[in-house]
Amino acid sequence: MRILLVEDEPEMASALRVALKRHDMVADHAASLLEAEDFVATDSYDAILLDRQLPDGDGLRLVTKLRASGSATPVLVLTARGDTADKVDGLNVGADDYLAKPFAFEELMARLRALLRRPATVHSQIIRAGDLAFDVGHREASIRGEPMSLPRRELLVLEALMRRMGRMVQRETLMEAVFGLDDEIQSNALDTHVSRLRRKLAEAGVGVTINGVRGVGYLLRETS
Repeated sequence: MRILLVEDEPEMASALRVALKRHDMVADHAASLLEAEDFVATDSYDAILLDRQLPDGDGLRLVTKLRASGSATPVLVLTARGDTADKVDGLNVGADDYLAKPFAFEELMARLRALLRRPATVHSQIIRAGDLAFDVGHREASIRGEPMSLPRRELLVLEALMRRMGRMVQRETLMEAVFGLDDEIQSNALDTHVSRLRRKLAEAGVGVTINGVRGVGYLLRETS
């Protein structure tokens, strides 16, 4: 699962990312409303954890924009504002749930899992590049309409690269997307998966290539 975490307090953000990773969830972190808007404009997420009190405005502005654009991405608001009126404001603009700080991580994860289980929040998004397509909702790749069979970790690499097509994806981001917290990882494990995926894409002639910058990361782009 991919989560967008919008939180301006560094210690809280770090703790939340660790907690999410322990539950096999990868989190992109935005420390401001503007950063969050940039993330949702270019990527899709299974859910958003949103702090209300951000340096550049009320986090609920993001919810309003999401709902106005037709997005049904579940939003769980995290805030120090705990009175009923604030909760009502958040729910009225389209937030799905509200959790006041301080909170127990166990309750946060329970509420988040409940949101992710809701059938109404399951949406399919197709990302296309050349003759390659990736169905984010079903986590399936296809070439010219035919299913592309890939091992799990190569599929996770492909998903991470296609979500950010044309942009450099940092090694750290790819590592978080592909490997679990408790996995024993060899130093060249990521490069091995990328190399195998690159070869398969080249052999299939899908019109995309994966380029890498040593020690930095990888990017996927169309060749035509």
